[in-house]
Amino acid sequence: MGIKGVSSAPGDFIYFKSQVPLHRIPIGTKQWRYYDFGPKVVPPLICLPGIAGTADVYYKQIMFLSMKGYRVISVDIPRVWNHQEWIQTFEKFLDAIDVHRIHLYGTSLGGFLAQLFAQHRPRRVKSLILSNSFLETKSFSAAMPWSPIVSWAPSFLLKRYVLTGIRDGPHEPFIADSVDFVVSQVEMLSREDLASRLTLTVDDASVGPLLLPDSSITIMDTNDYCAVPLQLKDQLNERYSGARRAYLKTGGDFPFLSRPDEVNLHLQLHLRRVGVEARPDLVQVAPQGGSDSGPSEKKDERDGDDTHEDDNERRETSPSESQISPAPESSESHSIENQLLNNAKAGFVGNKMLLSTHGETKLLMAVDEILLRYIQMICVSLILGMKDAGSTHLLTFIPDR
Repeated sequence: MGIKGVSSAPGDFIYFKSQVPLHRIPIGTKQWRYYDFGPKVVPPLICLPGIAGTADVYYKQIMFLSMKGYRVISVDIPRVWNHQEWIQTFEKFLDAIDVHRIHLYGTSLGGFLAQLFAQHRPRRVKSLILSNSFLETKSFSAAMPWSPIVSWAPSFLLKRYVLTGIRDGPHEPFIADSVDFVVSQVEMLSREDLASRLTLTVDDASVGPLLLPDSSITIMDTNDYCAVPLQLKDQLNERYSGARRAYLKTGGDFPFLSRPDEVNLHLQLHLRRVGVEARPDLVQVAPQGGSDSGPSEKKDERDGDDTHEDDNERRETSPSESQISPAPESSESHSIENQLLNNAKAGFVGNKMLLSTHGETKLLMAVDEILLRYIQMICVSLILGMKDAGSTHLLTFIPDR
C-alpha cells in the first residue's frame, strides 16, 4: 500500500503533548504506558485502542472531554499473550491507579477486550462504547494462514500485515490525516507489541453474555468502511439489540481522529446518559507558562524494556492534571476546535501527495514475495525437526502462488 511510515506530528498533537503528562508504570512484569487527565473525582472513561493504535491516538478525546470536566484515561495494550492474561493484567492496572468503577471505550480489538473484561469483571464496568468492534476472533484466525507462527514472525512481516489492513487511498483530507497519524504510531511499535496484539486477535475466543444491560452500551460504527468485516459488526449489533446506535456516515478505520467532533459528542452524550456527572468547575485554565499554577507531575521514568520512543517527552515540569494552558496565541486559531480544523486544512496537500505514491506498489509486491518465502522456510524447518510424520499438515498453511 502506498502509505509512508512516518511524518511530522500534527500541531494539535504537539500542543497536547506539552499539556498532558505521559505515565509509565511497571505492574508485575508488565509495563503500562498511559495518559490520565481530568478531575480525579469523576469516574473515568478508559480508551482501549485497536491493533494499530497506542494511547496517543485518543488525544483529541482527552483534550475535549477533560475541558468539559470528564476524566479520560487512554492506555497502550500491554504485552499479554492470551485473553485471560489480559483480564488479570488490566484489573491489576486499575487497582494500581486506584480506579474501581469504569466506563470503557474500545475500538476494534480494544472493543473486543473491553467486552471480555465486562464479562469477567462485571462489577467494575458501568458502561461500554464499542466502535467498529466484534464478538469473536475465529474469522481473523481463518484469514491469517500463518497465525500459528505469529509470535515468531519478524517485525517487518507483522508491520506489513497490520498496514495492509488499513485501506489504501485516495482519502479525503481528514481521513488521510488519521491514517498518516496511525501509521506513524505503528512504526514505533516493537515486534513483541505487534505479535502480542495479533495473537489476541487470532487466538480463538468469543464474548459470552454480559450482565451489563444493553441500555448501558453505545455502538458507534462508521458506515463507509473499516477493517472489521461487516458480518462481524452485524453480529455485534444483533447481540446488543437494545444498545444505543451512533452511526457515523464516514470516518474510516479511525473516526476518533478523522471525525473527532462527532465522536466526542457521542461520547459526551453516552456519559451523560449513564449518569456520569462532569465537573467543569474543577477544570482550571493555567496562565501561559504557568509553572507556578499547581503541583507538578512526577517525571515519567523511561524503562529499558519500554516499547515506545516518545519524541515529544520533556523534562520540564508538567501542568497539574486538572489544568490545561491555553494554546499559544495565533491569528489562525484561538481554540482547540479551530486548531483541529486548521491542522486538517494545512495537511491536505501533504496527505494528498503522500497517499498518491503508487510507485511503491511494485516494491511492496516484491517484499510480499520475500515474506512468503520466509514463512515457507520457517515451516519447512519446523517440519524437518519433528519426528512425528503427522506434523506435515503445517504445510497447508503455505499459500500457493
